[in-house]
Amino acid sequence: MTSTGPGTPPARTGRPTMLDVAEAAGVSRALVSIVFRGAPGASEQSRAHVMEVADRLGFSPNRSASLLKLRRNRHLGVAMDVRSTFHAELVEGIQAAADSAGYEVVLSAVTSGRPEERAVSTLLDFRCEALLLLGTGLDDDALTELARRVPLVLVGGARARGALDVVRSSDERGSGLVVDHLATLGHQRLVHVDGGPTWTSTERRRGFRRALDRHGLREVTVLSGGNDEAAGARAAERLLDAEELPTAVCAYNDRVAIGVLERLGRAGVTVPDDVSVTGYDDTAFAGLLAIDLTSVNQEAQLQARGAVEAAVERLDGGRSEVAERVFEPRLVVRGSTAPPRG
Repeated sequence: MTSTGPGTPPARTGRPTMLDVAEAAGVSRALVSIVFRGAPGASEQSRAHVMEVADRLGFSPNRSASLLKLRRNRHLGVAMDVRSTFHAELVEGIQAAADSAGYEVVLSAVTSGRPEERAVSTLLDFRCEALLLLGTGLDDDALTELARRVPLVLVGGARARGALDVVRSSDERGSGLVVDHLATLGHQRLVHVDGGPTWTSTERRRGFRRALDRHGLREVTVLSGGNDEAAGARAAERLLDAEELPTAVCAYNDRVAIGVLERLGRAGVTVPDDVSVTGYDDTAFAGLLAIDLTSVNQEAQLQARGAVEAAVERLDGGRSEVAERVFEPRLVVRGSTAPPRG
């Protein structure tokens, strides 16, 4: 028969937990929690001992060491594209959730002249305890390296893997809702303007194609696009140059849809009488009377709350397992869609 004592790792399998650290260090779980949270109530000697045992067991050693070094500032860093209305909506929800959890939000802007890499670097300089990246464009290698330095939550645009947590809505399901709606109205000639070579664009395009197959629709075109009004205007130009307009245009997001609407309108094409148009994101301007855009709502507030919860679970709860939270989108039908003529 064997026994364990202080300093001896307990006979457990799987990833080490705070209880494992407490038993191996010969202290209470409450004391271990105090140390990892950087809260008052533990001597420096106790903190050093718990950290040493945690490192030996492999319980988030990098995270534990950084907490001890930083003495915790309870800052959550958020990198956002200031040109995105949807990102602004997410930030509003993140701020509210962070306030409730006792954290401060540090924002770093991604602009046309300031890439995401620089925005992230600024957040690291501010010693943020966790980073929330909204619709990240960083590649897998960059994200993996970043996750080694700090807990990382991706909001949209990826699947959970490695040390990355992901909170998103189902883009494939959202595109399917659009096609279901248009097919029910009687549309058969559809065009999808995609968002370019991004993960989110791929998911929405996949959902579009699969929904078409469900409805047996074949008169379909996919145009390369982007994520802004200019991309929508370019796509509309191509449609206007064709011999016949489609009966419906499904845009990658609301901004692309606005570009389509504006260019079609200048050419004298009436929406929805001549062509129905849909967007994605259900941003604030989609509901304006002058736009009245049918769009997919991604439940931004739920995503924002889920992202903060994921970060806090790692920071305060010691969670080491990867988390992925996927929310169901919903279609908001407005005046930009109607049955096709004839």
